[in-house]
Amino acid sequence: MLFITNRAIKQGLKLKVGRAIDFDFKNNMSSQSVYFCRRESKSEYAEVGGFNFMADLKASAAEQILIYLHGFSNLPEEDIFPRSEALQALFDKKQKNLVHVVPLIWPCDDDPGVIKDYWDDQKSADASAFAYSRLLEMFMEWRGQPQNEEAPCLKRINLLAHSMGNRVLRQTLAAWAKYDRGGEVPLLFRNTFLVAADIVNESLEPGHEGELISHSSRNVVVYFASDDLALRASKVANLKNKVASRRLGHTGPERMDRVHRNVFAVDCDDVNTSYDPIKGHSYFLHDQSGRKPGVVFEHLYDAVQSGRVHVDDAERRMHVLKFPRGGR
Repeated sequence: MLFITNRAIKQGLKLKVGRAIDFDFKNNMSSQSVYFCRRESKSEYAEVGGFNFMADLKASAAEQILIYLHGFSNLPEEDIFPRSEALQALFDKKQKNLVHVVPLIWPCDDDPGVIKDYWDDQKSADASAFAYSRLLEMFMEWRGQPQNEEAPCLKRINLLAHSMGNRVLRQTLAAWAKYDRGGEVPLLFRNTFLVAADIVNESLEPGHEGELISHSSRNVVVYFASDDLALRASKVANLKNKVASRRLGHTGPERMDRVHRNVFAVDCDDVNTSYDPIKGHSYFLHDQSGRKPGVVFEHLYDAVQSGRVHVDDAERRMHVLKFPRGGR
């Protein structure tokens, strides 16, 4: 599996294509460098270099790319790669060669203490913006310059940000616009899926940093659930900094009439705790059996496949997900 990371590695900064690398979990600083890598097997990784990485993606049989930005307190082998593999398997079962899943691994903490982890991860999420904004600029330059007189890569790109990964995305686009793009961002993503987003629920409104998510995407789909216990704890933690606003992943956008018309809100209240018992936070993969795709995955798959977002209420751009008829 190809992946990109700005986690610290033990082998140092200098690029060497083909070298084996190891994550340095004792160093939780957000590197300003990004490493283009391949996971050969569990806990075995090799650096492939940016040009080879992008050339491999271009040569992939998959029609589209799905970037996966993970959430808070997620580690590579325990959380990120298993979920990335599950996403890839679900897409392959629906339609072979539709999507190539690429995880972006930013440095989460694994120290004891959830609240300490939460604040450390917020800082890492913000600091990662500089590395990933450089990555986006590198990608735009590569895609715009045909290599060896070949046609540029025209694969459609989608992005799925889960939990605090939404903060990484928001800050990345803000840094990219400020330092590289004259205050704006190009239309880069076909679909951007914001799942259980751990950012304030006004974030997508004009004048807020998250507005650039709408500018960078054809469709922005917000999946939310009011009984997401992880986000309830997040709201309590944020009171420390006097941030009392509800989270986007709890309520959807605060006011749909204030966000751009390409933003859609999907209520997952009826299914999230069945798909992720107790916390109701990681509900975008399988159904309650743990084997079949859940209705959240089916909804985002349809958007990837068609480029359009199905909603019950087209005027308000709202949709309620329910269990399939005849079963839970």
